[in-house]
Amino acid sequence: MAGRRIGGLVAVVALASGTLVSGAQAAPHPVSFGTASALPKTHTGECPTTVTLATTVRVKAPATLKYAWTFSDGDTGRARTYKVGGKGLKTVRLSTSVKVDGDARGWGAVRLASPVRKTSGRASFAVTCTGADEVGAGDVWDSVVTTVETPGEPGDQATPPPPAQSGDTPGQHRERGATIAFERTTAVKCPVTFKVHGYFEDLPEGAQTVRYRRVGTEEWKTVNVPAGHGGAYSTVLETLAWDWETAENSVRIEFDQPGGRRSNVLYYFACRPPSGEAIVGEAAGDIARTGTGGPIAELVADAMLESVRRVTGAETALVSIYGMRQGLKKGPIPFIDLWHIQPAGFAVDVRSMTGAQLKKILVPSSPSAGVLTPSASLRYTLTGGAVTELTLNGKPVSDTQVVKIAANYHLMGGWQGFPQWTGSTRVATSGPDDKAALAAYIADHSPVRVPKGDRVTVR
Repeated sequence: MAGRRIGGLVAVVALASGTLVSGAQAAPHPVSFGTASALPKTHTGECPTTVTLATTVRVKAPATLKYAWTFSDGDTGRARTYKVGGKGLKTVRLSTSVKVDGDARGWGAVRLASPVRKTSGRASFAVTCTGADEVGAGDVWDSVVTTVETPGEPGDQATPPPPAQSGDTPGQHRERGATIAFERTTAVKCPVTFKVHGYFEDLPEGAQTVRYRRVGTEEWKTVNVPAGHGGAYSTVLETLAWDWETAENSVRIEFDQPGGRRSNVLYYFACRPPSGEAIVGEAAGDIARTGTGGPIAELVADAMLESVRRVTGAETALVSIYGMRQGLKKGPIPFIDLWHIQPAGFAVDVRSMTGAQLKKILVPSSPSAGVLTPSASLRYTLTGGAVTELTLNGKPVSDTQVVKIAANYHLMGGWQGFPQWTGSTRVATSGPDDKAALAAYIADHSPVRVPKGDRVTVR
């Protein structure tokens, strides 16, 4: 880590089983550590970035854990005490989120002082920053805060929605007509403020009142839908401010109606990465990454478009294989796989351009760049280094037609082997990052179908 600086350490304690109690506890034996992990284990891309180090402790309750995080640079975090209630074996998850500003290799481990003296395995990570400037050396670990969470309580790790039932329609866990959408109003990094928009469809005629609340909270709120809504209505349901001490990384709305209807789920990981082993959803089959992108790139593009379409009116999305490391295997999808697909976590923006401009940016500047993979709404053909066919929602795109396109800002800037989006017009810079968009899409459409990988034809 010489010549680089790592700053902004944030520690989070997650309890997988057990409750917080008061009073001294007898020292139980034995105590065992689980496997230590880093999420992501490696990162190559934009900095600063956040790496979450974690391990588990299995202990016989009641017990009092006294511990501290220790790090490869010789620093040690503040000593902490955590009391585990109940009886029998309990598993406590300890994690710390490290904000990394430059190239770095390091590790963190938990040093337990009570009820026994013991040290966990090392959670190792490596970060390589693209375009990072050299900074002077200094105190490499700082800004530590801790929280405690218990599963089932409001501060619990986000629980993915139940998988869809069998059938042709994805995402059947969510009843039609209640959708929420994300609109960020600050910079992409933590702390962040964002709006949660609510979209109601298939409404009965006449004025009505809808009662709702965020899942995990107790207070019911109301939306007054006026008469003459035409069957649809939208409004801002919540404005949320998250920082490093926030115990949440997801939002979901439930409605005070028969059947307990719930909305889709939104994720945002800048302030609190998820547990890497937790399951976000399921893949119906292997979703491969090919040399030009293929099915996994199409899935990412679909997720990007869905994450911003409601708020911005975006019509399609474009992604490249830059930094896209792997596809997905059939079966359950843990959150850590999303970091392996696109570890950089670029924000999703929206810009508009004419059909003529779109044809130019679809042609790669570098032969090794592959192709720009679109969402399902767009298809095109490349012939001899030029776009010869281009359709949006099945209709040809004219040179003067204006199209709103979602993509990450890194691609828009011309840094992924394709032309810079010169002459385009900014529509919005309010979307989530690409990992959060993908997580929300997978959760809402699980089991995720395998895209065909046929949206781009090269001749």
